[in-house]
Amino acid sequence: MSDRHPIIAVTGSSGSGTTTTSQAVRHIFRSLRVDAAFVEGDSFHRYTRPEMDVAIRKAQEKGKHISYFGPEANDFKALEALFKTYGETGNGRHRRYLHSFDDAVPYNQMPGTFTPWEPLASDTDLLFYEGLHGAVAGDDYDVARHVDLMIGMVPIVNLEWIQKIIRDTSERGHSRESVAQSIVRSMDDYIHHIVPQFSRTHINFQRVPTVDTSNPFSAKDIPSMDESFVVIRFRGIPNPDFPYYLQMIDGSFMSRINTLVVPGGKMGLAMELILTPLIERLMDRKQRAIIQAQDA
Repeated sequence: MSDRHPIIAVTGSSGSGTTTTSQAVRHIFRSLRVDAAFVEGDSFHRYTRPEMDVAIRKAQEKGKHISYFGPEANDFKALEALFKTYGETGNGRHRRYLHSFDDAVPYNQMPGTFTPWEPLASDTDLLFYEGLHGAVAGDDYDVARHVDLMIGMVPIVNLEWIQKIIRDTSERGHSRESVAQSIVRSMDDYIHHIVPQFSRTHINFQRVPTVDTSNPFSAKDIPSMDESFVVIRFRGIPNPDFPYYLQMIDGSFMSRINTLVVPGGKMGLAMELILTPLIERLMDRKQRAIIQAQDA
């Protein structure tokens, strides 16, 4: 972690709602006039889409599985190196993984490929990561230890699968069968490399639908926010102002001493109320560190 060059990570599996959270955080950045460097977790995949298809087939021939959730398909050490470098210098390199034709056309590339590596913008206030592995850790890598604020997006698993199936079929051109196969193939990595992150995050937002999601593979639409509650768990956050949250968010209540529950339609408001002062705190700490360095 770094006072002068803080890092915020929104982490969650594919279809968990990290993009929605990122949009809320970007709105807070604009309100606070925070100039952030943005990094997408997909850019640390090891393989292009055709290369991944080959790797999957080779693994299957050996009776094994490989998925985008695990270390075989991702360079966790490179991600940790970026976070470490940014924390120390405010610099680093990034690229983009191009999911769709709309993403790829401006770069004159094919979907499922990477843009060239390039330097992050200079003199940014903080680094903002959105992806699968913002709080990942293992025997020889520890991405989480470099992050100042870790936010987990963790819908219950059936809802997560519904969101993934509908997104990947409607936006990325995959068939329902291929998405279902990818869910099955990734389960071991999901258990060992995705789930443990949410015991390291500072805040988790878990959406729980109040409609039947018992068969996600037959779902035709995603339950709306108004058909959900959001369970918000705090860990390692100094003095959360729960009375203020309860006063400001109609219909909210405490389910445990560290857990706030809000109506799904109020999740954006809850994020703004909770995250804005935490980001302000990071910026205040950054300014104090800069002044101390100047006075030294």
